[in-house]
Amino acid sequence: MKNFSYSRAASAEGAISLLSQNPAAKFLGGGTNLIDLMREEIEQPDALVDVTGVPAGIAELGDGSLSIGAAVKNSAVANHKLVRERYPLLSQAILFGASGQIRNMATVGGNLMQRTRCYYFYDEASSCNKRTPGEGCDAIGGFNRIHAILGASESCIATHPSDMCVALAALEAIVHVEGPGGKRTIPFEAFHRLPGDTPQTETALRPNELITSIQLPALEFAKNSQYRKMRDRASFAFALVSLAAALEIADGKIRNVRLALGGVAHKPWRAYQAEKLLAGAEARVETFQHAAEAELSAARGYGHNNFKIDLAKRMIVGVLSEMAEAGGAR
Repeated sequence: MKNFSYSRAASAEGAISLLSQNPAAKFLGGGTNLIDLMREEIEQPDALVDVTGVPAGIAELGDGSLSIGAAVKNSAVANHKLVRERYPLLSQAILFGASGQIRNMATVGGNLMQRTRCYYFYDEASSCNKRTPGEGCDAIGGFNRIHAILGASESCIATHPSDMCVALAALEAIVHVEGPGGKRTIPFEAFHRLPGDTPQTETALRPNELITSIQLPALEFAKNSQYRKMRDRASFAFALVSLAAALEIADGKIRNVRLALGGVAHKPWRAYQAEKLLAGAEARVETFQHAAEAELSAARGYGHNNFKIDLAKRMIVGVLSEMAEAGGAR
């Protein structure tokens, strides 16, 4: 591991100032991903600015939305009373995402900044455009069981690893950031990027910007929500395919629905096509099947991951059918 300097910030302004002094510095939250990358010499910052001392908490805002500070630990979010009551899919996603030890260390902001777990990204002997732009992508034509089936490019077929972020995408969360240019908000859908020709650019953050909080809008129907995850083993593996779903049914028809897929793209994949077909439609299996087929119509497998296409379809149908039967109706 490369030698680096360490400093700890007590405020967002202080953290931004410290980072701005060194273009090769990085913000440090719980370190559950960044430190691993530093050990592998994939990330080699000259300095780390610890932001876990920046004041943060979970609070209900005047409009009924919920604000979650970026330095809040994942375990605190998963176990918070309002999160469990109003956004159960978020609590479930976090609990599915990692061991208790990691949840107690990992922060909300750090979860958004996770980098891919692509085998080739972690292997310096392999070609990887995300790690070294212009080098090529060995996952295309290689062993790509865990790789993307939606939104990929010839430059990169890696997937985003977060479970929490899939739930946040379904909930239409808002990311609050602060940087040298002041404060701004980013819709969650726009925060992570598809790879295109620049897979090394993963988020919409500008230089030296810091995530300060996540805001969850007041969605009454999100109380009827669920996070489902398929993985190769039951013990804290990354998703092959996952689904965050919230559903409201009135008089047999779908009044509100939110869907996001994980394990299928370079970013949490909001299932807009499926949602459009489901809105106002009858809540029955045939409707769910039609929506799933439409959402996955543009999916492309790369050999070892072809199974993901059918798996994602069956997950959408299965979860929505289960939710409709169990409690989507009002």
